[in-house]
Parts: sequence; C-alpha cells; structure tokens
Amino acid sequence: MPATTPFDRVIRGTLVLPDRILPNGWIATRGEVIAGIGEGPSPVATSVEDYGSKLIMPGLVDGHMHTSSSRGWPGIEGASKSAAAGGVTTCVDMPYDVPRPVTDAGILQEKIEYVNRLSHVDMALYGTILKSGGVDAIAGLAEAGVCSFKLSTYEYDPVRFPRIDHPTMVAAFREIAKTGLMVAVHNEDQEIVVRLTEEAKAAGNTQPIWHCRTRPPLCETMADLEIFEIGLETGAHVHIAHSSLARGFEIAEVFRRMGGKASGEACLQYLCMTEEDIIRLEGFGKCNPPFRTADEVERMWGAFAKGQIAYVSTDHAPWPRDRKTYTGDIFTVGAGLTGMQSFAPVMFSLLKQRGLSPSLMALYCAERPARFHGLYPKKGALRVGADADLLVMEEGDFTFDARDIQDQEDAKWSPYDGMKVKGRVAATWLRGQQIWDGKQVLAKPGAGRFVPRQHRETYVGE
Repeated sequence: MPATTPFDRVIRGTLVLPDRILPNGWIATRGEVIAGIGEGPSPVATSVEDYGSKLIMPGLVDGHMHTSSSRGWPGIEGASKSAAAGGVTTCVDMPYDVPRPVTDAGILQEKIEYVNRLSHVDMALYGTILKSGGVDAIAGLAEAGVCSFKLSTYEYDPVRFPRIDHPTMVAAFREIAKTGLMVAVHNEDQEIVVRLTEEAKAAGNTQPIWHCRTRPPLCETMADLEIFEIGLETGAHVHIAHSSLARGFEIAEVFRRMGGKASGEACLQYLCMTEEDIIRLEGFGKCNPPFRTADEVERMWGAFAKGQIAYVSTDHAPWPRDRKTYTGDIFTVGAGLTGMQSFAPVMFSLLKQRGLSPSLMALYCAERPARFHGLYPKKGALRVGADADLLVMEEGDFTFDARDIQDQEDAKWSPYDGMKVKGRVAATWLRGQQIWDGKQVLAKPGAGRFVPRQHRETYVGE
C-alpha cells in the first residue's frame, strides 16, 4: 500500500469556527488551500507551525474600504500592507477612486492590473455607475468579475462620488437585479445634509460636533426607506453600506418580511465610538455617517445580538494626515477613518468586553462578508477546499499604537490610537504563505490577487 502523501504544512492552535471552538486543533494545507482540519495529533506534513494556545480563525474579509479614494490606485500598496498586519486577508474595495471611479469593464481591468501588481492581500472589487448614462455598463462589470455594486444618495463629487437620482437608481437596480449581485448604497439624504450644513456655517457653527448635528439620524433613515422601496420594486438585493443606527437594521428586517432582499452592515466605529469621541479626536474622528450617542451604540449591540446585522466592516479610508487635521472648520476635513490594522484587535476586544465568543468574529468579520459578496466558500472560512487564509490572535493586554500602522507615514493615524485591547495579530497567512509575523509584513507587493465573484447567488442572511 503506497504511503500517504504528507501535507505541505500543518498549522496548530485553538481553532475558532463560527459555531464552535476547537482546542488543540490543526489545519493542514496543500498548495494554497486547506486540505484537512481536525483536533488532536497532527497528520504527517513537510512542516509544522505550532501556535500553542493562540487562536486561529479565518483571515478577515473586510467588506468595505476605500484604498484609492485619496491616493488613487497606488494607494492599494500601503492600504493592503496594513491589511496584512491586521489579519485582513481579503479586502472588498469600493469603486470611488481618484481620479475616476470604476464605471465600466475597461476601467475595472486597469484597476485589476494594479491590484495584481501592488496588493499584499487578495482583493475583490466593487463597481459603480456614472451620474447619467452608465446603466448600460452594469452587465459588463458583472461579467468582468465585480463582487457587488455601490451607489449613493449623497453627492461628494459629481464624477468620483455622485448622487444618483431616483429614476436612474430605479433603472440601475433593475439591471443589477438581473446579475444577482448586491447593490450597496451610501445612505444619507442630500437635501437635509446640505440645508443643515449651510445653516451651521452661516451661524459660525463649524466645531467638530456640528458634523454630527448636520447629519442627524433622520437623514439616514429617510435614505434607507428610499433605497429599500426601490429594491422591493425592482427585485434587487439592496444593502445599506454603513448604518450607524439600529433602526437601519430594523427597517431592513421589515422589508425582508415583505419579500424584499434587504440588508445592512455596521462599521467597527459605530460599535464603540460616540459623539464625545469626535470632540476628542476632532478631524480624525470625522466619518459619514457620523458617530452617534452612547445609547445608540448600545442599541447597535442589541441589533447585533438579534442577528439583524449582515456583517461588520471598517470603511477604511486612509486620508493623508493633513486632510484630517481640524483647523477651525470641520466641514473642510476629509471624511473617513483608518481601520484595517485595528480591525481584529478592536473587534476581538469589544466581543470580550461583552462576554461574547470570538466565534462571532469568525462569523461576522469573515464568513458573512464573504457570503454577501459571493466570495464564499473560497474565502471567509476554515474548511477543506477554502483558501488557506488565517488570522492568528494572541490574547493579552496590549495598546493599539498608530505608529505601528504599515502604510505611508502620513497614513499612520487612527481613531483607536492608544486604545487598550485584549489581543494582537500574531500572524497572518494568505493562501498557505505567512505574510505577517507579528512584527513585519513578509509579503511583497503583488502577493495579493484580484478575486472575482465566485457565483451569482444572492445571500441576505440565514
């Protein structure tokens, strides 16, 4: 009887799965994929990596970031490097890039080439449409491999980040529905935000807290209702790109009960940051939607406990430091936070503080974002046949230090700087190769690859 071919590698530790934890566990790899998983003695392998009692979970899938909103596609290099250090093995990147968004298959192909040349981790890509005349490009983008689409009810820039009017949104949703892909929508009401901002400026109210005051909860919920109604009419799977309100998830649930395909994600900051934090952080705490009250943070955790949230993301947007510095007018500061390198330690700590299992991190920060974006089962899971993407967490008392961020010098800032955390990323593995050892990124630019959507099946949760 011929001898069994040994595995390439066995990686040992405490395995964290979405539904259970396996002490004394092991993962065996062949090439780039997981070929075996179990507990107890290791099978035969060419090499063994033993992490003892450290936690091994699927590499995180960050379902929402903007690598190229400030630096263009070259920004992929630094942002993906910080992803590797943060245990994020798959980025799902937004399409609102400088100087032009991803609005057709030709532009998508150009961006893919940058991903394959510059990225340290694997990357899936969103597509979008032009302010007018872009609906015809939707089918081509889906065919070329985008995982999802992104539109907005609020306009930051008429070219790069436009508001899509209601008739165009209806037409776009109908076309997107044919593809089976999800359409995420930036959910803020244009008229309310513009009017309140004008009034605040006229009154000289330009302090940081006025960013919150000019984007009240109503501007979110009104936009939520708009997009879900259009989704119900067109049959599209409509997704709130970031809800800072528990009510957003409740509204999505109502529409699901009516037969709609409706969902929404929470971003890490809305599970821990409050209006007090933007006063403290000033421009470095500005994001859209803004931070809410401490009571709202608790309501968000209530929505999480009820299973109403699709997944948790970061909305990572590494603006250069000078674009985040408050000099007296919060409205001139760039909106967005860094989050990928802090994602794992902060989420792990928030769960631990509330007595919740780290299995929820494997579920809501890896498996579910992979499912919603059509990347599962290739990504987001510790299972035979999946890519061998792993996050190794070391438990303990640590402090998140923004100076450790693996990006360009002017991107080394974080709203979580100085936060006491209960874990650190001890190692990251991408397709069977270690890309972070707890101190330095081992991967080179180009180690990451573009990951096309794997199928056209719509997933809106269990």
